[in-house]
Amino acid sequence: VQLQASGGGLVQAGGCLRLSCAATERTFINYYMGWFRQAPGKEREFVGSISWDGVSTYYVGPVKGRFTISRDNTENMVYLQMNGLKPEDTAVYYCAARAKTRSEYGYWGQGTQVTVSS
Repeated sequence: VQLQASGGGLVQAGGCLRLSCAATERTFINYYMGWFRQAPGKEREFVGSISWDGVSTYYVGPVKGRFTISRDNTENMVYLQMNGLKPEDTAVYYCAARAKTRSEYGYWGQGTQVTVSS
């Protein structure tokens, strides 16, 4: 699975961004999709995920209620809608794929930079 993330940029605190992740995989529906981020000087952290059918989503506490993950299995796309952005959301954001039969994310996109100014 090849993943290509896009949509990052510079935004003021309180603003919104929508990240996109395109997957080149005919069996995209067989993968759970996740978003991760890595801030400068910090380890990469999990942000949230969406089930293969888009029915279930999960978010970590700091982004819950502000971020929304969705997917379009007909277009092999997954999205991260980010509202109410805060300076602490500044990071490189990565999309990742996990096969249904696996417990770890084995495929990663190249990352897209999100910078939130105060």
